[in-house]
Amino acid sequence: MDLVEVLPRLHMFRFPVGQAYLWRDGADLTLIDAGAIDAATGIEDAMHGLGLDPAGISRIVITHGHRDHYGAAQELADRYGAEILAHRLDAPAIRGEERVPDPVLLDWERPLYEHALTVPAAPPTRVDRELTDGDELPFGGGARVVHSPGHTPGSLAIHLPHHDVLFTGDCVAGVGQVMLGVFNTDRAEALASFRRLAALAPSTVCFGHGDPLTVDAAAVLQLSADRDSGLQVEHG
Repeated sequence: MDLVEVLPRLHMFRFPVGQAYLWRDGADLTLIDAGAIDAATGIEDAMHGLGLDPAGISRIVITHGHRDHYGAAQELADRYGAEILAHRLDAPAIRGEERVPDPVLLDWERPLYEHALTVPAAPPTRVDRELTDGDELPFGGGARVVHSPGHTPGSLAIHLPHHDVLFTGDCVAGVGQVMLGVFNTDRAEALASFRRLAALAPSTVCFGHGDPLTVDAAAVLQLSADRDSGLQVEHG
């Protein structure tokens, strides 16, 4: 696992598949996603390396119900007393009560999806608070939940307006280029979510997969959303 500083108060944990983020408000810590089931020790070690006590983790916000994003959440939450939060539409899948709908794959996505399935299955994980669009969370000067369906029905983004930071989950990816995320259950809905996130015009964008965007972020995000929306229209 790699640890990357994005901003002085924001670090990224990069795993073999995907990543998670740590936001700091003094000693109060928030995780955005938690990696796969085997990620807990790496997250703890990285936090100790930053001089932080994992006992300061107050909340773990899950961007959507896929195994590489919530696998270690309950282990960390049980150990440190953190609250686990997720959108109400993906909460049943995270708890193991329902399956996330299967994605509608484009041909070029199929081999990538086969690789993604090698991530170990995540255990049923409690969700302490179910979120909806517009909810405000007590970190980052007032974090806003932005429902961004399409990747999964309950995918969400987190916007920190006070700091101009956006966490997109898997709605948007930054692997090679900024683009619509892959493995969507509803591609048209995901594109609409992409456009909604781009309209927030953040100065820092943190993806579920790919390097964070910190230079010309608002312009790049908007151009990418316009390009991918145009491709969708062109190819029907």
